[in-house]
Amino acid sequence: MANSSNVIDVNEGSFEQDVIQRSANTLVVVDFWAPWCGPCRMLGPVLEKLANEPGSNFVLAKVNSDNNQNLSWRYQVRGIPAVKAFKDGKVVGEFVGARPEPMVRDFIQGLVGANGGESDLDVAQEALEEMDWAAAEAGFRAILDEAPEHRAGLLGLSRALLAQGHGCEPERLLKLIKSGPEFVAAEKLTVLARYLCSAEEEWTDEDEITPLEAQYRHVARLLSRGNVPAALDGLLDVLRANKQYRKGQARELALSLIALLGEKNKLAAGYRSELAMVLY
Repeated sequence: MANSSNVIDVNEGSFEQDVIQRSANTLVVVDFWAPWCGPCRMLGPVLEKLANEPGSNFVLAKVNSDNNQNLSWRYQVRGIPAVKAFKDGKVVGEFVGARPEPMVRDFIQGLVGANGGESDLDVAQEALEEMDWAAAEAGFRAILDEAPEHRAGLLGLSRALLAQGHGCEPERLLKLIKSGPEFVAAEKLTVLARYLCSAEEEWTDEDEITPLEAQYRHVARLLSRGNVPAALDGLLDVLRANKQYRKGQARELALSLIALLGEKNKLAAGYRSELAMVLY
């Protein structure tokens, strides 16, 4: 039985109002299921978990297909569990059978991204793009408080923390991302996380280091002030002096810093071009 405002039980009498009319304002995902269906018992909890996550921006409507056979016939349900997503009264996406959580999440996130309004996740992502690192951190922490395995939340919080010079917590968070497009992004940021974690745990002011190593380490100080562009400028100066500094670690760190800015950040393209000129 449904037990939250984002998860509702629907029948033939309420379908028009709860699904068709409601889908004019928000995405409604309908789960056709039955009590005897084993795969339904696997998929149902996954859908409910995603519906109750902050930033999910959709309503899950559960239809018992045994008790609502006219609905099953109308929407050509030939096997269960059958999932059909509605927007503006029309089916905009569907699948049949149980799926693992990452696949279901990708299915729903794609539809929310195409059809949804601004969510908690959108607000936190916008803070990242505007380089308001503290606001982004607060937003993503709130999301993860409700859904600790939220991949976009894990990645977003990692980016916000890295941009403020923290490395050890992001390194741990990035390891929790096991699949999806977030996994690829997490791998790119791991270099930066390890660098900053070393700065936090291993480097001391008493270390005897060269001037170039001092420049390399100063990047961490700049990041601790939230100044990602200045950190990149400093790292590019290191690479101008030695393209293979620390056996290529400086180059990998520069790529990781550019990834931190994100694809939508206008500065990222300029830094990519500048890095290419320095290296080649």
